[in-house]
Amino acid sequence: MQDPVALLIDHWKADPHSTYNSWFLWAERLKNFRSIRRGIAQVVRDIDAGTFGNQYQGSTLQTVVASVAEQRQIFKGAEHAFLWKPKLRIPDIYENNQNQRAFARLLHACNCCDSAQGVIEAIRAIDLLAIKGLGPAAANLLYFIHPTLVCPFNTAIVNGYNAMTGSRVKLGRWDHYLSMREGVNRLNENHRQRLSNDLGAVAGLLFDVGSGRYTAPPRMDEPGVVAQWEADLQRVREETSAAQKLWEQGKESDATHSQIQGWLRDMGKSLGFDVWIASNDRTREYDGGFMADGCLSELPACSDQWLDSVRLIDVVWLHRGSVRVAAAFEVEHSTSIYSGIVRMLDLALGMKVGSESALFLVAPDNRRDEVAQQLKRPAFSRVSELGIRYLPYSQLKENRSAIGRFGSSLKPLLEISHLL
Repeated sequence: MQDPVALLIDHWKADPHSTYNSWFLWAERLKNFRSIRRGIAQVVRDIDAGTFGNQYQGSTLQTVVASVAEQRQIFKGAEHAFLWKPKLRIPDIYENNQNQRAFARLLHACNCCDSAQGVIEAIRAIDLLAIKGLGPAAANLLYFIHPTLVCPFNTAIVNGYNAMTGSRVKLGRWDHYLSMREGVNRLNENHRQRLSNDLGAVAGLLFDVGSGRYTAPPRMDEPGVVAQWEADLQRVREETSAAQKLWEQGKESDATHSQIQGWLRDMGKSLGFDVWIASNDRTREYDGGFMADGCLSELPACSDQWLDSVRLIDVVWLHRGSVRVAAAFEVEHSTSIYSGIVRMLDLALGMKVGSESALFLVAPDNRRDEVAQQLKRPAFSRVSELGIRYLPYSQLKENRSAIGRFGSSLKPLLEISHLL
């Protein structure tokens, strides 16, 4: 008989609505890692400089945690642990300056170390201080620093772990978290060929078990129960496959991320620019070929410090045969606008972006207010200097053919986009 855990993983990976397919394999997931890491580093700098303040609202921590919370269902409640609860005076990192600096030391130590031992020592150091309300939920930030060393943490993940292992891990305790981390690593190691070196995969599995999507595997010494459990797995798989077909039949007719990216690629080439396509989208199939067909194979003159982030910008136009950026586009179909803005800031710092360059956030018409709110965040005070513009889908769709055919500059794009 096949190992029930292996059978569960196989069914989970085949489920189109599992966290494995909806989040772990999500193309935008990895694109957000660098921006979240940069945000965490900024939190540390603000605390060290004494400019963090004494409240969560409007802080750089709120910006970072909100970006984590946008990482789909698995991190949906990430922000709750950091919201100030006045009656309980927790988490006590806003009113207590020493605790605030200890929190910064935790983030900084994990950001600077490259070993599991370094991460564990940093966690044990913060645990000794017993800061009220600052528990293992902070591991959700550490995960984006070290995805192979730190496991995400929330109620559903803990419930899933307890159900699958028979453990009694409790929320809110770092010692329980470290114990769970060891068990998660063992589970991941035993099924590495089915899972991943990135602990986000096994965390997603535990999340789906803990949230009730799947039942934990029974003991092997109960064959009748095992058979019933296998039947339930098959039923869930069939139901989710049927739901996926219905979703595909009734999905919105809005232009997809790939379609918009392809329009911008073709328009850039028509206007005579060299075009760069995001490194993780280059082999994506589009219009009978690949997204990067006819585009630059390397992004020139990009300093190593910002290379990884800038290479992930959806579309960049450069003046032909030059290193000067003419325009850059981040397509925000349904993903975190925060991360797109951070990549634009990286571009401005790492490449030749001058006053004649134009930077665009391309998004559905109904996301205009969301784009405006993100651009107003205190963490993006420098954004106004860059003149990042909002380009709605409808305007791009309506005018792209004429611009590509008759245009010769960026002027038409500037006329159909908006400064917010």
